Amino acid sequence: MDPLRLEIESRRDDLIRLTQDLIRIPTLNPPGRHYLDICEYLRARLAPQGWDCALVRAKGSPGDSEPFPRWNLVARHHGATPGACVHFNSHHDVVEVGHGWTRDPFGAEIDGDRIHGRGACDMKGGLASSIIAAEAFVALYPDHPGQIEISATADEETGGYGGVAYLAEHGAFAHVDHVIIPEPLHKDRICLGHRGVWWAEIETHGRIAHGSMPFLGDSAIRHMGAVLEEMERSLFPLLLTRHSAMPVIPQGARSPTLNINAIHGGEPDLGPDFTGLPAACVADRCRITIDRRFLIEEDLAEVKREVAALLDGIKAQRPGFSYEIRDLFEVVPSMTDREAPVVRSTAAAIRRVLGREAGYVVSPGTYDQKHIDRIGKLGNCIAYGPGVLDLAHQPDEWIGVQDMLDSARVMALVLADILLGDSPGPAPVA
Repeated sequence: MDPLRLEIESRRDDLIRLTQDLIRIPTLNPPGRHYLDICEYLRARLAPQGWDCALVRAKGSPGDSEPFPRWNLVARHHGATPGACVHFNSHHDVVEVGHGWTRDPFGAEIDGDRIHGRGACDMKGGLASSIIAAEAFVALYPDHPGQIEISATADEETGGYGGVAYLAEHGAFAHVDHVIIPEPLHKDRICLGHRGVWWAEIETHGRIAHGSMPFLGDSAIRHMGAVLEEMERSLFPLLLTRHSAMPVIPQGARSPTLNINAIHGGEPDLGPDFTGLPAACVADRCRITIDRRFLIEEDLAEVKREVAALLDGIKAQRPGFSYEIRDLFEVVPSMTDREAPVVRSTAAAIRRVLGREAGYVVSPGTYDQKHIDRIGKLGNCIAYGPGVLDLAHQPDEWIGVQDMLDSARVMALVLADILLGDSPGPAPVA
């Protein structure tokens, strides 16, 4: 049995404890709770082992405030001689708990091979696996060439601007050669990138009037109904005719998609504490938020023109119709070449650990690779980690211990391949 496998398997209990500790820190985003706590926990673990640890607050980033500062950790282990830099990046934030749990979402309960909790799969299990992989490698090869980095970053669930984007803008990836993001894409798959996204608000206009005489006003909600009807009639069927050569999973995401995230019209919601009745008014404003996911074969400008043309077509036919479009957020698709060094190295490690060929996939949604690619200008980046993607954001979320151990072995073998130049031989004599 190779020394890396023995070293990682000897750390099984430590991996479980580490994962449980991370889950028990409720780093909920929004609003961004306990970010400093999780960064300080990781620094307290890594610094005594010889890692240089920096806590970086993303001041001025979206969401950063004194009550909820955007804290990130970057830890670096320097090798004995010059060489490549391999960076493992994981986000430490988790989404809201939601309803339907049968366990304590932050209890980190272990049941057989599974550790349950919010963020177990997405992606504290991946963070823990990368830490165990790096610690095991350093324990066996303390005089390795190059550098190993581990980052735990904020706000991926809300765009990553208080985390990886901030670090990239400040040069944190300028010296990095290889990046692995341990997102839960299954332990035998390499995720090469993601589709693009355009979020926008569409607002239709009307004229307020008394609800008993709606003919004296003009309902913005009815105008929005015409928009939704035309989307159903023409745009949704059109999107289903397009298909990508990108290996997007699941299969349905190989076509572009459009989701109506929210709709708001008329009087504002005054909340559960308001016990009165609404006023009798015709709505003079109605607003929807759209989430358009697009393929690498599509052009973002054309995606936007397509929606504008739909609205202009309605305007030409519908009296009194007017609208506004406001851009909220956009990301172009990203896909690393299959022949990139980190892809080849990870594929070889999967073959060795699991005894089968790696699958190559693309994510239907975006993740922090977008910032490493576009801002950090580093194309040699993949997502690879333990966990089942379908469990992300679900009640009773879980991560498998054996999956984490296998993924840790894969990541350690990638370090050995890149930093030692070959598959590792016997561990050095102490």
